[in-house]
Amino acid sequence: MALQPSPLPIPLRPTLLALACLAVAAQSAAQSAPQTVTVTGRTERAPAITGFGDQSLATSPLAAGVASAEQLADAGASTLAALTRFDPSVGDAYNAEGYWSSFAVRGYTLDNRYNFRRDGLPINAETALGLGNLERLEWLKGASGIQAGTSAPGGLVNLVVKRPVAQLRRGTLGWEADGTLTAAVDWSQRFGPSGAAGLRLNASATRLDPQVRDAQGRRHLLALAADLSLAPGSRLEAEFEATGQRQPSVPGFSLLGPTVPDAARIDPRVNLNNQRWTQPVVFSGRTASLRWTQRLTPEWQLVAHAMTQRLRTDDRTAFPYGVYTADYACPAWCDRYAPDGTFSFWEYVSDNERRTSDAAEVHVSGRLVIGPVVHRLQAGVLLTRYQGRFQDQVFDLAGTGRIDGLLPAAASAGYTDANTNRDERSTEWSLRDAVRLAPAWQLWAGLRHVQLDRRAERTSPASDGLRATRLEQSATTPWLALAHDLTPRTLVYASWGRGLEVDVAPNRARYVNAGQPLPALASQQLEFGAKHRGDASELTLAAFDIDRPLAVDLGSCDAARTCRRAIDGSARHRGLEVQGNWRAGAWQWHAGAMWLQAERRGASEAAANGRRPVNVPDATMRAGATWRAAALGGADLSALVVAEGDRVALPYDDTVRIPGWSRLDLAVRWMVRTDAATLTWRAGLDNATDLRAWREAPYQFGHAYLFPVAPRTWRVSVQADL
Repeated sequence: MALQPSPLPIPLRPTLLALACLAVAAQSAAQSAPQTVTVTGRTERAPAITGFGDQSLATSPLAAGVASAEQLADAGASTLAALTRFDPSVGDAYNAEGYWSSFAVRGYTLDNRYNFRRDGLPINAETALGLGNLERLEWLKGASGIQAGTSAPGGLVNLVVKRPVAQLRRGTLGWEADGTLTAAVDWSQRFGPSGAAGLRLNASATRLDPQVRDAQGRRHLLALAADLSLAPGSRLEAEFEATGQRQPSVPGFSLLGPTVPDAARIDPRVNLNNQRWTQPVVFSGRTASLRWTQRLTPEWQLVAHAMTQRLRTDDRTAFPYGVYTADYACPAWCDRYAPDGTFSFWEYVSDNERRTSDAAEVHVSGRLVIGPVVHRLQAGVLLTRYQGRFQDQVFDLAGTGRIDGLLPAAASAGYTDANTNRDERSTEWSLRDAVRLAPAWQLWAGLRHVQLDRRAERTSPASDGLRATRLEQSATTPWLALAHDLTPRTLVYASWGRGLEVDVAPNRARYVNAGQPLPALASQQLEFGAKHRGDASELTLAAFDIDRPLAVDLGSCDAARTCRRAIDGSARHRGLEVQGNWRAGAWQWHAGAMWLQAERRGASEAAANGRRPVNVPDATMRAGATWRAAALGGADLSALVVAEGDRVALPYDDTVRIPGWSRLDLAVRWMVRTDAATLTWRAGLDNATDLRAWREAPYQFGHAYLFPVAPRTWRVSVQADL
């Protein structure tokens, strides 16, 4: 079926009127302001996450994005969840307040264990990752096999850490409704002859008091980065980060029997996790890395990079899940709430979860000329190790709750169940080459070979006699792209790549193949794109086709040996992305949209084929404008429209959907220079129209959930640079 870009089925009346007014003013400003404006960023190197750091993103045959520290500050970003504001291809995937951030890219949910990087090395994102010491966020869309041995196929997210600069003295104070307060310091200095040594300190503390009730907590970050130039062409870099967050999580609402409730009748400030026996989720993390860069020749360099991450989590919640009787039976509403708004609480307690990740990479890169052909090569090896240690967990039936959050429920009896410890090791060999075939033609190729060793064992002896499991596999993922310069400023390209995932049947008694590994899940992507950059504008276009095999549970799965984990067809996502930005006088515009046709294919149950996956909109849009108001002392006034189409709420019935929606965010940034300091004032009004809508509809843990759009929220901050 051919992809048919559908119109955004979203109520845009107030926001389109605002943008229309901005457009008229922009045209007038452009006609009265003939001065030349340069758009920055086009000549910068590609994001590190692409693997081709010596090539600009505008001339690279792939799709990626970057949000700088300044853009994150302007957006009032405090968690990774803010990434969904910047790109229409990036969406929410069970993004709950007080928990770790989860994303979908091009409709595929990223795996928090395998799809996240920190300065290019793998990290575990099953925690609350801080933003206070980040220089920028990067994301790669599609073709993640070029950079990751195993990962979900939608893309990768990379956190780039701040490094020392010549001199920086910066303090920030911020407030967000209802009473969230943040204080942060960013200090940097270089020392010695020619500034050979550098040091940078980032520290922040936050009192969390969001608009959602019963979700107060606190967050902190302390980070130190240092570097030293040992000799010409030789640099040693080290950094350390300690983070912590303590806050009750906020679970989702759900369907009420057979119907999707009207979001306008639901109070988005209600936290269903508000019982007297509720405990907060506690995250703490320690991360450190060491990187040595050595120039071997004028054309070649060696990089050795190692990182270690230590995470500890106390994961606790009063979890709404279905409607069950005291004897654990579910007569009717097992994956949603009852029509009258009641549901069963399940007490979940998993204390002292410890996740340890280590990674070490060595690679060489440089330029090689063979006859008339110029190669830009990079070859390396990456070693990773992960260890997850857990205790027996409580997931036991408690009392009854109600969606208004006012019904007290009894705690559970506290029966425990075995958890699963995991050990994983991998070795990845990679080779990349960008070949200049002719002045206007370039060939890009990548090859990654991965060897996996994964083991799992129950935390306590199981009465069902299940044993420890082990998975050993190896696979190779290729990537190939051909790019052509139509003009010096216009590039067209075609690329093809593969990605790899592995799956093992859970070690539970209901599976007939418990603990057995499945064949490697090899996804593949085909992409065609075009990029154009002008004096004051940029435009990118990408059409993609991704096919991902699916591992699913087959059978009734309601008793021992009634379930089989197997590969059953695939999820195919075909889409079109358009993004652009341009400047005219005092105005700057940016806009992007994605049209996505996602469907199930090849399933053994014929009725499942052709359905749209859960929680995947068919159309999304981000559009904004910034006006430099000279009459207001050079203040920047901004408006942003975030719009999304409808989403399917049930995996077995794609007629049950939440409606599409659009949100308007407003912001202002004003810089004041004095003899003592430069003050940057920022203020924002998110969801300016106080829209009531369902933001997303994830089907998580075998249950349908609905998360509301956050209510109208004010935020103010001041940044002082001394």
